[in-house]
Amino acid sequence: MPSRPRPLPLRSWPETAAPPDTGISAPGTSSDKAPGRAAALITAIVVWAAAAERIGALTLHRLAARPAVVWPLLAVSWLGDGKLWYAVLLALPFLDGWRGVRWGLVAVAVGGVNLALCCAMKHRTARLRPFRSCPGIRACGPTLDEFSFPSGHTMHAVAFGMLLSHPYPAAAPWLLGFGVLVALSRVVLGLHYPSDVAAGAVIGWASAIAALLIAV
Repeated sequence: MPSRPRPLPLRSWPETAAPPDTGISAPGTSSDKAPGRAAALITAIVVWAAAAERIGALTLHRLAARPAVVWPLLAVSWLGDGKLWYAVLLALPFLDGWRGVRWGLVAVAVGGVNLALCCAMKHRTARLRPFRSCPGIRACGPTLDEFSFPSGHTMHAVAFGMLLSHPYPAAAPWLLGFGVLVALSRVVLGLHYPSDVAAGAVIGWASAIAALLIAV
């Protein structure tokens, strides 16, 4: 009768041999700590930036306690809500003929694109305005919506100011100075954070540059 084959012994790794390299590090090794440290650093930077921005918003908002400051800035903010730009665009054809019509149409096109972009970004980010999210800040003027980022007032002021400064360079200091006042007013009045107006200024600047490259 044939004998049964003996089972082969299980082979184990020798104590002196290293286990195979699987590419997976054990928990707690340096490769695990690096992403954790990077995430912690990013979180710390975000927290620090948010705290610094709140301090900046509160500092500028203190100016709203002075009637001599808040009333002129309320007027600037009201004009920057479209009133000034509507008046300028309507006056251009009478003041400069067909060239005024041309640049007025360019400004209207840029304003329409910027308005759509601003509305989309506001609803995407859904950032509450300072007087709703930062204790110590109150609303010193009306708002068109509840969201803060980016500042549409600043975006339009910078875009229109840069566009109209090209054909009418004599008006450039007044237009750009008005844009600075609009940006300042939105923070002082408690309606925007500094980063809101900064983002609005960048969008306005970029859209004006793009329009000038196409139109000129």
